[in-house]
Amino acid sequence: MTPILLAAVTAAAVLHAGWNAALRGGSDRLWSMTLMMVAVAVVTGSAAWVLPWPNAASWPYVIASSLIHTGYNLSLVRTYRTGDLGQTYPISRGSSPVLVALGAMAFAHESVTLASALGIALVSGGIVSLAFQGRHLRAGTLPAALTTGVLIGAYTVVDGIGVRLAGDSLAYANAMFLLWSLTMPPLFWVLRGRPPAYTVAETAMALAGGLVSILAYGIVIWAMQSGAMGVVSALRETSVVYAAILGRVFLKERLSLGRIGSCLAIAAGAACLAA
Repeated sequence: MTPILLAAVTAAAVLHAGWNAALRGGSDRLWSMTLMMVAVAVVTGSAAWVLPWPNAASWPYVIASSLIHTGYNLSLVRTYRTGDLGQTYPISRGSSPVLVALGAMAFAHESVTLASALGIALVSGGIVSLAFQGRHLRAGTLPAALTTGVLIGAYTVVDGIGVRLAGDSLAYANAMFLLWSLTMPPLFWVLRGRPPAYTVAETAMALAGGLVSILAYGIVIWAMQSGAMGVVSALRETSVVYAAILGRVFLKERLSLGRIGSCLAIAAGAACLAA
């Protein structure tokens, strides 16, 4: 992986942890997610007036990804209802790099080097181990978190293939984000009806989280245009290190020595991937 790709995906990991912390910190996470998607819709809808549309060959992937992302939204909200950020986030994110690598081999005919395989294993193992540091999983945590991980793997592989057919990574990302964002307000209306009373601070945090999510995943889509999907996915999931720190600082969640050890394993895996 080139230094530019490495730096970009690492930055995406930090941004990704930030918007997940914003979502986890909201008092009504379904409404927070809806507000995030409203911000995404405004930005991508405006950008659609000046950006080109992706090639026709990529549109099935644009549509499929937007639908999978909608399922991911609902699964992520459910996941954060059943556990804290430092526990559920690692399970969801740690299970996806292996799934992405396998999916890329099966559907995009990508190969994985020994160093990359070791890096993916270290990152995934270190991430998942973060969830089991001195606590028991609550009944609903594991199924919801694993479902989220499967959906992450699915949309990552779909986007990795789609962006390579699109002709323009920015055009692909904008089209996918636009379709995805338009699904959440109607879903909220069906599931809840009236929105809850939110403070100005909560509303601003959710809207900002939506803007950050565009940049975070937009970078990943751009990186997958030329980088191996499994490697990009594993590097992106190092965001759990930053999520653990954010959970400790802002959400008052525990950061133990065991978690620090897991973070070191993730760092070692990232070093293998960057080699």
